[in-house]
Order: sequence, then C-alpha cells, then structure tokens
Amino acid sequence: MFNRESLEYLSKQGQPEVLEINGQKYATHQVYKVLAPTPAPLVVRNLSGLVDYLKSEFDAQAPLLVHVLSPEVVSVVSSYNSDYQRKEIIRAEAMIPAFRYESYYDVESFNIKLQSGFVENEDRTKLLRVVGNIKEEAVRQVGDDGVSQSVVAKTGVATVDDVKVPNPVLLAPYRTFVEVDQPESSFVFRMKDGPSAALFEADGGAWRNDAIEAISNYLAEELSELIFVERIVVIA
Repeated sequence: MFNRESLEYLSKQGQPEVLEINGQKYATHQVYKVLAPTPAPLVVRNLSGLVDYLKSEFDAQAPLLVHVLSPEVVSVVSSYNSDYQRKEIIRAEAMIPAFRYESYYDVESFNIKLQSGFVENEDRTKLLRVVGNIKEEAVRQVGDDGVSQSVVAKTGVATVDDVKVPNPVLLAPYRTFVEVDQPESSFVFRMKDGPSAALFEADGGAWRNDAIEAISNYLAEELSELIFVERIVVIA
C-alpha cells in the first residue's frame, strides 16, 4: 500500500512548478493557455452579400475592420479580445472561372475559355477571330525575335491566307468580384502546332493592385453611412 508521503508525491507530479536556477525561471511542465472561444466566420461569394450583412447589423459590434486581403478575398474582423486575437465575422470569397495561364489549350477549348472567362473587348475579339478560323495545324514563327507569329486562317468566304497573331494583347479576365470592373492587363499570346494556344501574364501582377483598389472604393461607397458613424473601417 502507498503511504501518505507517496500519495502526496504522486499528486504533485501533474502540477507544474516554477523553479529559479542561476537567475532564470523554468517550469517543470509545459502549460497551454485556454483561448476564448470564437465562432467560425460566415462565408459569402460576393461583395453585395457582405455589404447587406454589415448594413443589417445582425451581429452588431463596433468597431469592425473590413480588410481587402486580395482580389479574391475580403475579411471583416472585430477588435482584439482579451487574448489579443481578432474574431473574423464574415468573409467574402469570389467565385472565379478557372483558367490555366502558361498552359496550352486546344483551339476549341481556348475559344470557349475566352468567351466565358474574359470581358469582351477589342483584343479578345481579335483572338477569337484568329483561333476560330485556323485552317491548318502548322503554326509558323515569323521573324527572329521570338515575338511575332502567323497562322494560316480563313480570311474570306472561301480564301485562306497568312494572318498575323496579335501580340501582346490587352485582356480583362474575370479575376475578382463581379461587382467591380475587371482590371485589364497585358498578356503574351502564343500558339504552337496542334494547333494550340496559351496566354502568359505580362504585367508583373500589377492588376492585383488595381483590383484591390477597386474593391476598396466599392466598399467605401456602399458602406459610407457606417463609416461616417465610425462603425466600419475599410482598409486595403
């Protein structure tokens, strides 16, 4: 049987102690802080849903911070709690059509992707005209600078001819929330035998700054009343 001293010794084994050795403090056990519980954020797929939620003041809290994290994500958080953690109230995540940049598509797939995932503009029309009328598989390089290309394509009701492929092109893919204008940016358009076509981003990602600014301006305008009474702060 265990005596009293043994039981007291065993009971203390699960209790952390703080020891001081050479002027430094050490704990005999690692302890973990119990954090205040926080609910999971609501998730919406557009900016209008986020705006409607904030205007409804359903979970009235003040102040709230609206943070434009990226062209695809906006997060609304509260001030920090006793654990110095912010609670995420709601998050908007854009639904964006898939497009693989730097990957070649056959011309039929490329045609469909252009029509369904890009805003109509002059350069998109040019690309559709080229990829929609290619007559044969050979894609020939023109010049020696690696930039210009031409393909054999229909140029009339019953005629074919060499058609210069436009390059670079200015396009506006759907890359952010539909409530704001899609930013235009430069792309390198390339074709190869197959025939197949690909787009390569050529603006260094500058379009992201334009999209974030557009989102921030949209939210500032839609939430102007709440900003005025200091219930909402919008940052990008």
